[in-house]
Amino acid sequence: MDIKSLSTVIDEFLYTAQLAIADSSTYIQLLVIIIIYGVSFGIAYKIRHSVGLTHYEPLDSAHPVRKLAYRVGGILFPLLAIILLQISNHTGKNLAFKPWLIEMSIDIAVLLFFNSLIRVFVQHKFAASLFRWVGLPILLLHLLDLLPSVIQALEEISLEVGNISISAYGVTRVLIFGSFLFWLGRASSNFGKAVIRKQPSLDVPTKEVFSKLFEVVLFCIIALLLLNVMGVNLATLAVFGGALGVGLGLGLQSIASNFISGIIILLDRSLTVGDYVELDDGRKGFVREFRMRYTILETYDGKDILVPNEKFISSLMVNWTHKDPKQRYRVDFSVPYSTDIRSMVELIKAAVSEHEQVISGLDVPFEERPDCEIDSFGDSGINMFVEFWMYGVDDGKNRVGGDLMLIILETLKENGIEIPFPQREVKILNSEQHTPKQ
Repeated sequence: MDIKSLSTVIDEFLYTAQLAIADSSTYIQLLVIIIIYGVSFGIAYKIRHSVGLTHYEPLDSAHPVRKLAYRVGGILFPLLAIILLQISNHTGKNLAFKPWLIEMSIDIAVLLFFNSLIRVFVQHKFAASLFRWVGLPILLLHLLDLLPSVIQALEEISLEVGNISISAYGVTRVLIFGSFLFWLGRASSNFGKAVIRKQPSLDVPTKEVFSKLFEVVLFCIIALLLLNVMGVNLATLAVFGGALGVGLGLGLQSIASNFISGIIILLDRSLTVGDYVELDDGRKGFVREFRMRYTILETYDGKDILVPNEKFISSLMVNWTHKDPKQRYRVDFSVPYSTDIRSMVELIKAAVSEHEQVISGLDVPFEERPDCEIDSFGDSGINMFVEFWMYGVDDGKNRVGGDLMLIILETLKENGIEIPFPQREVKILNSEQHTPKQ
């Protein structure tokens, strides 16, 4: 564009601006826009401060729907402004009136609404920056009817690789929409699973089953949408169905097996979140979360063990807390042969029963009360043991066994009973023969 053409464009713009300023309809539209924004702000403010769901900020432990309702309150103002401006725009056109200023304000309101959506719903900083610096310019080009020209320019930049044509527009579209679908799938998955796990009418295994199914269905939908964005004809996927099945049977056999094993575990309820399990290799921990391929076990020392779901189906597993949270444990100790066993047994029972985590009392069944018995006769003393029941597992935070050993030791010392230790008697026969001669 030369200087003369640029001067012509500037002159035309200034002439149009002078006509707009001289036209009384411009001021009417400006007044309508101000009134609409004022009314929209007033209605949005009234709704946010009158409805409890949108007024009070929820706690972190609140229901996900409650958090969503609070966030929706943050986009009421631009949304109401767009609705009222659209009504004014259609009304002006029906009255043979050209509301060009209202149409321009609608574009601005749409940009504000999109920015409010990013601010309210996109919590990740990188994703929010990506939407603002990429999404807003694309939306602006669309509102100005310049996006088709940009797309056409990007399509002209292409690379031919055999029969495949790769254009800059195709790559850009896949990157933009792929990132958006990835974020949308992750956010939707977290929200859906949070809603399912907050349902009080469902037990833990059922919640995990529905969460897993929701995650799988959402993953399939996002994958199909991404393939569509990439330009892949979904009808042609049926041709490769057989090849995909062979791939699952060979290369992806382990992944498919772990996924199906996870569904079986959740359906038959052999394992639930919070169970304390011990594997056949000796590793043990609490079940914290089920994933598509593995299950997370948390040990008492803070480590996470990622166990493939197939291992719970094909290997031996001990579930300590699946049926009943009560567990029976045993503590061994020894006393000298000279001990009055009958009185000592009663002292130990009474001492052990005082521990807060040991199940005891007259209301407890006799077989679940603390019991002290003789185990065997040892070389240095009588081997005794104490059996007791408790809730939970005697490990990590619940060091009940160690507490009881200390209680038993203190009780024995208070009653003058010592813990026997190995002793040997040495007898010298025919000592006179071994006496050295003077």
